[in-house]
Amino acid sequence: MRIALFVTCVNDLMFPDTGKAVVTVLERLGHEVEFPLDQTCCGQMHANSGYREEALPLVANFVKTFSEYDAIVAPSASCVAMVRESYPRLAPSAELSSVAGRTYELSEFLVDELGVTDVGARFPHTVTYHPTCHGLRMLRLGDRPRRLLEAVEGLTLTPLEGAEECCGFGGTFALKNPGVSGAMLADKCTAIRTTGAEFLAAADNSCLTHIGGGLSRGDAPVTPIHYAQILAAQ
Repeated sequence: MRIALFVTCVNDLMFPDTGKAVVTVLERLGHEVEFPLDQTCCGQMHANSGYREEALPLVANFVKTFSEYDAIVAPSASCVAMVRESYPRLAPSAELSSVAGRTYELSEFLVDELGVTDVGARFPHTVTYHPTCHGLRMLRLGDRPRRLLEAVEGLTLTPLEGAEECCGFGGTFALKNPGVSGAMLADKCTAIRTTGAEFLAAADNSCLTHIGGGLSRGDAPVTPIHYAQILAAQ
């Protein structure tokens, strides 16, 4: 099986350790991972802001770059949702649908395609998990990330009250509606602090950045971390 890492532009520019963690986990399980250098932004920001025509060259580049791979794996529920849910509406074609159908968020690929929940990780810390909106509502990841975390040696997973409530980020929503976004963030941070967890895990670094800012401003002793980095730990 030829596997490609779709690192996403946010992770590539700001959180490269998350992309490295995906490779670490898959290589530990015996798989070789390739990194196509022609990959760029998926176009989500453009399409969600109303610039759909401007997103089309990025869609075409994604299909061209990843068409030869059996599986495209990404540490971003948001970007995978863009590929799987929005691409077919933006530029419907058989080739695009085929590539989109082979694009997976990490937990989907591990649990559904590889049949794995225990990836051999060790992380002796208390963790709480926030299911981000794209993963929860568009990809319907369900309990896949939680099952992976529960299998990590030494990890204590604590429940998060109101876990399914949005953190208030929503991409450009946070910029256009800062008051509402800030209020949602405040509620989320209060719930996280109440867990007593050392770490907050999620499937999207964009949401973790938003929440992390709120936690930092409130001097909360909670560290945001992408769950892939927990799975890579030993």
